[in-house]
Amino acid sequence: MSEPNQPALENLLTEGRRFEPSPEFAAQANVQAGAYDAVGEDLAAYWAGRSRELLTWRTPFTQSLDWSDAPIARWFADGTINAAYNALDRHVEAGIGDRVALHFEGEPGDSRSITYAELRDEVARTANVLASLGVRTGDRVAIYLPLVPEAVVAMLACARLGAPHSVVFGGFSAEALHSRIEDAEAKVVITADGGFRRGKPFALKPAVDEALAKGAPSVEHVLVVRRTGQETAWTEGRDVWWHDVVPQASTEHEPAWVEAEHPLFILYTSGTTGKPKGILHTTGGYLTQVAATHRDVFDLKPATDVYWCTADIGWVTGHSYVVYGPLVNGATQVIYEGTPDTPHRGRWWEIVAKYGVTILYTAPTAIRTYMKWGEEIPAQHDLSSLRLLGSVGEPINPEAWVWYRRVIGGDRTPVVDTWWQTETGAIMISPLPGVTAAKPGSAQTPLPGISANVVDDDGQPVSAGGGGYLVLNQPWPAMLRGIWGDPERYADTYWSRFPGVYFAGDGAKKDEDGDIWVLGRVDDVMNVSGHRLSTTEIESALVSHDWVAEAAVVGASDDTTGQAVVAFVILRGGRPEEVAEAELVETLRQHVAKEIGPIAKPRQVLVVPELPKTRSGKIMRRLLRDIAENRTIGDATTLADSSVMDLIKSELSGGGSKD
Repeated sequence: MSEPNQPALENLLTEGRRFEPSPEFAAQANVQAGAYDAVGEDLAAYWAGRSRELLTWRTPFTQSLDWSDAPIARWFADGTINAAYNALDRHVEAGIGDRVALHFEGEPGDSRSITYAELRDEVARTANVLASLGVRTGDRVAIYLPLVPEAVVAMLACARLGAPHSVVFGGFSAEALHSRIEDAEAKVVITADGGFRRGKPFALKPAVDEALAKGAPSVEHVLVVRRTGQETAWTEGRDVWWHDVVPQASTEHEPAWVEAEHPLFILYTSGTTGKPKGILHTTGGYLTQVAATHRDVFDLKPATDVYWCTADIGWVTGHSYVVYGPLVNGATQVIYEGTPDTPHRGRWWEIVAKYGVTILYTAPTAIRTYMKWGEEIPAQHDLSSLRLLGSVGEPINPEAWVWYRRVIGGDRTPVVDTWWQTETGAIMISPLPGVTAAKPGSAQTPLPGISANVVDDDGQPVSAGGGGYLVLNQPWPAMLRGIWGDPERYADTYWSRFPGVYFAGDGAKKDEDGDIWVLGRVDDVMNVSGHRLSTTEIESALVSHDWVAEAAVVGASDDTTGQAVVAFVILRGGRPEEVAEAELVETLRQHVAKEIGPIAKPRQVLVVPELPKTRSGKIMRRLLRDIAENRTIGDATTLADSSVMDLIKSELSGGGSKD
């Protein structure tokens, strides 16, 4: 508990810049200023209206929300629906089958454009193949693929059958894959021989073989996409090549019309240790909210926009804003298999120019990486097609936000900074691009139909200018329906901190206007001389300096202050070479003191070449805390590149210590 009169989380950083929508953008926007008032008090009725507007129901629902078994919600429960039909068939029936659904760009430079009619047929064929392999409505299918069109096809084929899919990111280990297959009791695994990353093929099928060798009695078949052509071990009778069975299958397939609350997918939260946590999402409510938010937040014009979300399907962003949201809305989108720096650092911007991308949705970590590489790289490409930019995954530093808008958006595009989670299923807090005067670094306002607040230790709303815990106090359609096979864990994890209110672990503050600023995980809050400080605010202060591209801040034990601030920084290209490291460190320490206050001034600033990140781009501050406190470095198996820690250690020589 905090001390009397001590805020749950202190509000330190101020941001005065505002970016109004241009009159031209506001005039054509899908959502106008009256949207919030139009919702009214009955949120369930609002979502029922959106669902009828955006989805095609086989059996119309009569009940919007049943909250009688809280915290398990039931939305539109007596309606029947099929996700794949909504994503594909109905568009073909409406006469837009020749619209491109997917522009696929492979890392080696191969590309394919697939129309809605072609995608619908491929999904129907794959559904028939899965049925021939024994998959029935309700059976689970594990998907372990690179970001290739077959990944989208596989997910929709499962949805067509009413067979919940469990996608496992293609970078996860055999151990992680095994735990997820076992927990979901998957009947079939869909994988590939491998994929391409950083200019060379990597293998996937061996990890599947290793996972199944650990014991997975539920798995009857492995369906394998040939992507790289590399040598692949084979188990006769179990393994099936995609190219041997899918092209020959019939395109005739009647979708399984399931109840709205039928499970659509399980997605395990990242991490490879302990019992995996399978987040369960069901069909009707989830599709309603991902379609609504994709249309509203990105101002989607499906007939003219080319949309690109850079996320992999292994994460919830790839589920909601690569597969289901865009396709249910009939969008044309880009998917890219590889990394931003292969074969060169301008690859993303080359793709934007090639396809005339109009909407780009990516992570702050990617934006900060491009800041590090220098703005001359995007300047070499025509980015004039872009009309809206989005950010997802973690709070974005104000300076990175401004750089994104200026350099990538030509100082004219709205930027929507979106807050949501695997558990929420869809965007919860975000500016509306035709309505909101955007504040760099702030997700700002719950979307129409969403109720959120910032509360103190006692669960009471904080006043304007205060900090505390971000909670959701009304059910929403895309919310998780529990943890697969473990309802008690669901209630304990998300609903026990503040009774009857959802809390998933993020700190936040309200500014003087009542807008919300997400401050990252409360686990990352530091207590310095009795002040509870957010790592996010100090990192943002560091990134606001011209020399810094990215920063990670941790609290390290300190005999005097309890904890002290230790900062790890990556420098931008173009910083003055003549500045000695000691001067650089002191400059950055004083900069933080000026931006936030002396209490937040780092004890140490350590210049590093890279930061330890998970494969979804999140910084693993736990490992940095180990370095700051001179401890043996803990488990690094979830890092995208485990050699980063060795690199950091080798470069650090105890520099940057002060006071």
